[in-house]
Amino acid sequence: MKTLSLTARLGPVLLLGLVPLTVQAQYVGARRCRPCHLPQGKSWEQSRMANAFELLKPGVAAEVKRSRNVDPNKDYTHDPNCLPCHVTGYEQPGGFVSLEKTPQLVGVQCEVCHGAGGGYLKPNLMSLQNKAYKRADLMTAGLLTSSPEACKTCHNQKSPFYKPFVYEEHLKKGIHAHEPLKNKHD
Repeated sequence: MKTLSLTARLGPVLLLGLVPLTVQAQYVGARRCRPCHLPQGKSWEQSRMANAFELLKPGVAAEVKRSRNVDPNKDYTHDPNCLPCHVTGYEQPGGFVSLEKTPQLVGVQCEVCHGAGGGYLKPNLMSLQNKAYKRADLMTAGLLTSSPEACKTCHNQKSPFYKPFVYEEHLKKGIHAHEPLKNKHD
């Protein structure tokens, strides 16, 4: 089983005031982020990341698969070697289990880069009713921004489709719209 990244942790909590315990946030899916981040959600839906799971289906991207010696007719939608990079929260609490059980977590969604949302979708923190929350509140609850290290968990030489990954170039292209959020959380 994968070790949870810092993005999926809420940090230490005291159990009965004595024993430190790490509480891990649950994955909630992009549908829970979208209402408050509509421009980002709409632009992400058009991205390759949103549609990453589709590549695991037989017949999709057949020529590219053939060029990398990957069987284009095979169904990879249940392949544990492929799922970590094509779904959200694979083998993590509240994360993707299977297409049948957690279809809302297919694709590379918000939480892959920003952390499991269960920690900051709590009353009185991030909500349409609480527009006064600060970036520090989100960081305390586990929200992180993307980093080269996070991206390289999938964009690496283990992938048969690897191309050299330059974080700054991908950051400029973006995965979703950013302008509406500029300084919103500061």
